[in-house]
Amino acid sequence: MKTYFWLVLLFFGSACSQKSTPEVATMVNTDLKRSVRVYTTADSTQLRLTPTETLTFTPFGQPFENQACVFLDPKHQFQTFLGIGGALTDASAETFAKLPAAKQTELLQAYFDAENGIGYTIGRTNINSCDFSSDMYTYVKEGDFALQSFNIGHDERYKIPFIQKAMAASKGKMNLFVSPWSPPAWMKDNNNMLQGGKLKPEAFQSWANYYVKFIQAYEKAGVPVWGLSVQNEPMAKQTWESCIYTAEDERDFVKNFLGPTLKQNDLSQKKLIAWDHNRDLLYQRVSTYLSDPEAAKYIWGIGFHWYEIWNGGRQYENVKRVHESFPDKNLLLTEACNYPFAWETFDEWHWGEQYGENMIHDFNNGAVAWTDWNILLDETGGPNHVNNFCFAPVHAKTKEGSLHYMNSYYYIGHFSKFIKPGAKRIISSSNRAQLLTTAFLNPDGSIAVVVMNQTKEKIAYRMYLGNKAVELSSLPHSISTLIL
Repeated sequence: MKTYFWLVLLFFGSACSQKSTPEVATMVNTDLKRSVRVYTTADSTQLRLTPTETLTFTPFGQPFENQACVFLDPKHQFQTFLGIGGALTDASAETFAKLPAAKQTELLQAYFDAENGIGYTIGRTNINSCDFSSDMYTYVKEGDFALQSFNIGHDERYKIPFIQKAMAASKGKMNLFVSPWSPPAWMKDNNNMLQGGKLKPEAFQSWANYYVKFIQAYEKAGVPVWGLSVQNEPMAKQTWESCIYTAEDERDFVKNFLGPTLKQNDLSQKKLIAWDHNRDLLYQRVSTYLSDPEAAKYIWGIGFHWYEIWNGGRQYENVKRVHESFPDKNLLLTEACNYPFAWETFDEWHWGEQYGENMIHDFNNGAVAWTDWNILLDETGGPNHVNNFCFAPVHAKTKEGSLHYMNSYYYIGHFSKFIKPGAKRIISSSNRAQLLTTAFLNPDGSIAVVVMNQTKEKIAYRMYLGNKAVELSSLPHSISTLIL
């Protein structure tokens, strides 16, 4: 019998009265002593996703006003969790290739093994070059609108073998989506893959065909593609590969070219993700796309990044606004990283806390998935052909063949290791601003509760389920996952 049923039956009575069979009653009696396992990562300790205690629910009455609490309510369920992962870029693949075989195995297990690692189930990679490539490249010769010269030979040296190994390490559970940073220069009005520019009208169909060619070539090479985004950061003129689309441009490209082209090539089952940029313009962009039924029918989901912090702060509420207005579309963070890179700041604790805070808010506001940026970089924060270096959760010192884990790796793991694809988010309500929390009901009936403390104080609290609770302490600058 699933854990969920005994919890709901025991504490919420009539909500599951239809399940009151002799079998259920027996399981409730048996499970009254069921434990709560706690895993913790904390600053100024050796705790890193470490089992720290096992607790048992006991009866408690109404909590007092000065009692810090987290309240669970599995009766109320929300979005279905898809997964968590990271990007397998050229930079990650090239750095991986420089590692000794034992360290390659360690990295793959650390990310993709559900038991001995943190269980990533999503991957992202770039179509054509991006900033985290060692060189600038495309897959066709200049002026080849018919794409007769299309060839992914560039990717066969590092990126494709790396993705294949990651998929094998995940035991086939990794869903890969692909994103372009820029069309070939000759398809753009600035004749440059860098510095923004826009897609020329005469290249619209050829560029739509390009996605199809890429997906077909990757799948022929043994790399299944689950989805794609229209354009990485379509409102950013960058010193690296970039291409500008207004909301109307992107809507019309999807409606008139990309959507129909995917359908004509039997690829309409691929998950098409629009926007793929920051939370700040999220609502304006989405409302433009989805107010047009002919565009909306092709769009599976909306991707967003976290870099709006440079415009004044995190705008988590925009995720909620989109979820409220368009509940049939999937929301997922498609890129995040900490920067600028400086090795001397590698161990600063706030790097991980940024992940924990963002993930809790995004999931509570309706996100179904969360995808980090590069899963591996070298000791310079690269390689990167435009000197745009940043952090990854794991870095390699390639000259000595060693791996170094940031605290961000463990913060992400508090979600990805314990929340399983197919889980349903449930209510987890904190009565203290200092304790951030989210919770999911897993397909096997277990409940994963994440509690994060960004303060320098140790906080004693109770976690309630109905009229029963467990008593815990949240360490300073810590994150914990509680498994019921």
